[in-house]
Amino acid sequence: MTNNTITAPKGFLAAGLPCGIKQSGKHDLGMIVCPGGANAAAVFTTNKIQSAAVQVSKQHVNNRRIFAVVVNSGNANACTGSLGIKNALKMCEKTASLIEENLQNVLVASTGIIGEQLPMQKVDDGIAKTAAKLSASPNSGMDFTKAIMTTDTKPKMSVRQVDISGAKVTIAGTVKGAGMIAPNMATTLCFITTDISITKTLLNKALKNAIGNSLNKLTVDGHQSTNDTAIILASGSSGNKPVTNQSAQYKKFSHALTDLCDDLARQMAHDAEGATRIFKVIVNGAASQNDAAKACRAIADYPLIKCAVHGGDPNWGRIICAVGSSGVKLNVNKLSCKIGHVTVFHNGKPRKFDPKQVSKIVSQSEHTISVDLGAGKKNDFCYGCDLSAEYVSINADYHT
Repeated sequence: MTNNTITAPKGFLAAGLPCGIKQSGKHDLGMIVCPGGANAAAVFTTNKIQSAAVQVSKQHVNNRRIFAVVVNSGNANACTGSLGIKNALKMCEKTASLIEENLQNVLVASTGIIGEQLPMQKVDDGIAKTAAKLSASPNSGMDFTKAIMTTDTKPKMSVRQVDISGAKVTIAGTVKGAGMIAPNMATTLCFITTDISITKTLLNKALKNAIGNSLNKLTVDGHQSTNDTAIILASGSSGNKPVTNQSAQYKKFSHALTDLCDDLARQMAHDAEGATRIFKVIVNGAASQNDAAKACRAIADYPLIKCAVHGGDPNWGRIICAVGSSGVKLNVNKLSCKIGHVTVFHNGKPRKFDPKQVSKIVSQSEHTISVDLGAGKKNDFCYGCDLSAEYVSINADYHT
């Protein structure tokens, strides 16, 4: 059986099960353990309201070695005050006691409904049961992925292998997230394991680059969560010569990590709440990098464009309108737009095209919108998805 889960790299165990946090009875508690200890790096939400788990993990990730990550879904443990912090620390403490480590060497993450205290007796019992099921099997890796899901309809996983100084290095990732997703940062909960031997500093650099060029390029509804967390653990068990500088070996690893994260981002877009199709926005000819990013997001977040994509409507006017209202510098006489490979607007003027042909492009599971601002040489991209009635239904009924 091929292992495409987070237990694929050497040196990792995982488990997940239902402990009663979710009323549905579905999996809601998961654990990753690296018995030999791992170098760790993480990035977190930029929302000024941050969950207890984010606050605790921000402190713990700075420690030299991390031995475990414990995660719950169904309850965000956000806006829960000092008791929420105590409960996040209790999750670390309980996990640490079961693997005979210190609580400072355990990271924690939570996702779910905001503003409710964790049912700690259920969580405490669940952690003990989860620790007893730890293994390196694909089934255990899949159980962990199930345990982090909320409104996700399917598990999202990806694996890459790369040769580093003659050794086979494996990178595996899993992510949850279907709503409250916007650039900076759009990770919701993301967990990556790898068996590469690499310094903590370079691991952190590679993760920030990977997230910045993948998950941070995704917007579903323009909103960041209070709990967004992306964690990478490196066990060093592959046997490669340790990566200690920005050599060709580092670049090879960094590229593979970014590719894996891009795959996860696209999976998230496809599984976005109510989404039926996704699109990639590419902006060229921007006067600055900030303008390029701003124009991308203006297009991907514009509700009228998202609705047009849902209906397979080749309405390029909405794209031009979004760019024009975004506040970026542009040259109206050089402004151009393509939907797929078809130019629909060029140098400030409409182009004749076959609406049926372009409607077919927009109706595909994925298509690309390209805009040239005609104001410079900077460029950027982001991923978006359509807006459906189901998105409204999911979020109207989420809590009640």
